[in-house]
Amino acid sequence: MRFLDEYRDKAGCRRLAAAIRQTVTRPHTIMEICGGQTHTIVKYGIDDVLPPEITLVHGPGCPVCVTPVELIDKALALAARQDVTLTSFGDMLRVPGSQGDLLSAKAAGGDVRIVYSPLDAVKLARRDPGRQVVFFAVGFETTAPANAMAVYQAHQLGLKNFSILSSHVLVPPAMEAILSAPGNRVQGFLAAGHVCTVMGYWEYEPLVTKYRVPIVVTGFEPLDILHGVYMCVRQLEEGRAELENQYSRSVNREGNVQAQRLLRTVFEVGPRNWRGIGAIPASGLGLRPEFAAFDAEKRFDLEGIVGGESERCISGLVLQGVKKPHECPAFGVECTPEQPLGAPMVSSEGACAAYYQYRRHEAARQPAGEQA
Repeated sequence: MRFLDEYRDKAGCRRLAAAIRQTVTRPHTIMEICGGQTHTIVKYGIDDVLPPEITLVHGPGCPVCVTPVELIDKALALAARQDVTLTSFGDMLRVPGSQGDLLSAKAAGGDVRIVYSPLDAVKLARRDPGRQVVFFAVGFETTAPANAMAVYQAHQLGLKNFSILSSHVLVPPAMEAILSAPGNRVQGFLAAGHVCTVMGYWEYEPLVTKYRVPIVVTGFEPLDILHGVYMCVRQLEEGRAELENQYSRSVNREGNVQAQRLLRTVFEVGPRNWRGIGAIPASGLGLRPEFAAFDAEKRFDLEGIVGGESERCISGLVLQGVKKPHECPAFGVECTPEQPLGAPMVSSEGACAAYYQYRRHEAARQPAGEQA
């Protein structure tokens, strides 16, 4: 059972795995959206305890991984300015742009600082009104409310030296892009529980109806994920397509209504580029016109910066569930956490990082034909 024996409720996991084996009669492909769920699956070997009919594929649910190269390059341009303090969560510092990463920019003398909340960046701006402070606002719906609050607070305070570099993306449009893609093989989804804690799960109802696909809102423990797989498999075997909530201890249908109201106040929905995937309509959050003064791209005239993906990186295929990380020829050879070609190798939620940490030795033992 690989690492599952380390889990505190391994007996419960065994019971669920047995229930799945008793239920399944034909092949099914299920995608977990969240990178945190991916790490749980790989770390605990959850896919190893499932019957061979069940294939788990990994989705684009790592916010760091899907941040496009051009946004990293824009952050690097800001870090190179003498009048700017660029603030960010720590997981963005190693993400490669086309000309390096933010950690290298910091080593070269750029004022790049790790903060633990966007409100910390607001405090920095208040303490030093003569210096421009930019927060690199990355994430799905989970982190967007805090960033919206930072902008709203800066607006209320009348700060002229605070702005955000926004790279917020939305989960449901990405799921629809996967379902509508030619050759799609995903038959069911495990939706990310923490996103639904904020947004509820009503947004997924149109996807279930339009594509006749089961979606199960799922937590992050091994027991949660196996339970989510079991619920999804039961629907597939019974010919149902419904929206179910495995993560009921934290999620309700409506979500956090106040957080949603704040998001609508500060942000508006628009198109967004996803790293390795490309543009997805109505999949991002940008600042509303009344908050445009806090848009770092406009303030520092960064909109013309474009970046190119490494031709050797297949992160787009990994993020869409088409390939597994170890199927990349560069995995563990040209692409490592120390010298990454793409974001999924360095993000704490990246699928490539999970496979490198827990399964790279197994991948190395496979015949070359099985990795291609």
